[in-house]
Amino acid sequence: MKWTEKFQSLLVIGAIFIGLGLGQISWFSENAVYLIVPSLMVMLYGVFLNIPLHHLGNAFQNYKVTGLSLGINFLWTPLFAWGLGAIFLRDNPDLWVGLIMLMVTPCTDWYIIFTSIAKGDVTLATALLPLNLLLQVILLPIYLIIFAGTLVNINAVFLLESVVLVLVFPLLLALISQRLVQRANHIWRKIILKIGANQTVFLAIAIAAMFASQGQILIQRPDLLLKMLMPVLIFFGVNFWLGQLIGHLAKFSYEEVACFNCTTLARNSPIALAIATSSFRERPLIALALVIGPLIELPIMVLVSQSLLRLRRQSDIHI
Repeated sequence: MKWTEKFQSLLVIGAIFIGLGLGQISWFSENAVYLIVPSLMVMLYGVFLNIPLHHLGNAFQNYKVTGLSLGINFLWTPLFAWGLGAIFLRDNPDLWVGLIMLMVTPCTDWYIIFTSIAKGDVTLATALLPLNLLLQVILLPIYLIIFAGTLVNINAVFLLESVVLVLVFPLLLALISQRLVQRANHIWRKIILKIGANQTVFLAIAIAAMFASQGQILIQRPDLLLKMLMPVLIFFGVNFWLGQLIGHLAKFSYEEVACFNCTTLARNSPIALAIATSSFRERPLIALALVIGPLIELPIMVLVSQSLLRLRRQSDIHI
């Protein structure tokens, strides 16, 4: 595990405090906004560099886990997220939209780490990764129009332009880079691989820039974190239980259950954040919700991986 992955939550928290500090300087608070989208685009380019698209077909070899995980991620979760928002965030549509954006984008990186920690099927988790990525890139604009269109004003053309700019363009550039990296000279190959290995650093830069430009809102409204806490906790609690139930009914092995739980729980906040900052510039609370989410999610995923290991040990004892 790279140090940036190991200390990702600390980097995010550190970036928030640095951003809040820089936001007290007028020049930074006025100009930091111009750094957010470029940093996220470079970060996503690094994420996409590490996506093993050649494994795409491998996911269908285990059609049971693949089909059920796609059903949870792309059918059940959007409806569940909308319902949680309707219950807890009805009086704050921006946070409601942020919650929806966070929950409809399955993770494409660190869930593999948690699958490995939990001794789950890492090969299957890796095979699911490109499928999760491609489907969320395609479906995110559709989810926003369907579930968020009645909450905030959405310009469909501008939304699609944002998806192309911050998602499709870095994805295509990463695919081209993967083809050319073997032919590139030593210096360019080193630069490309460095970007791919340090994607979390660019995420931290984007978060620091966002809090430098919009952090006063969070300082003035500390209740925003508490508003997000309950729906996020319920999401993880219900989906963990649901994953265990489905795994039992479908007769998954422990390794498959661990993979299934991690891929249906971990969320891809960087992709959602990139779209939020480019599509909803006049509604900063949507982006703030997508930064608050991982602060709650990362400790929960650590707890999930340890809980899975405990369940595995208990299962071994009863055999």
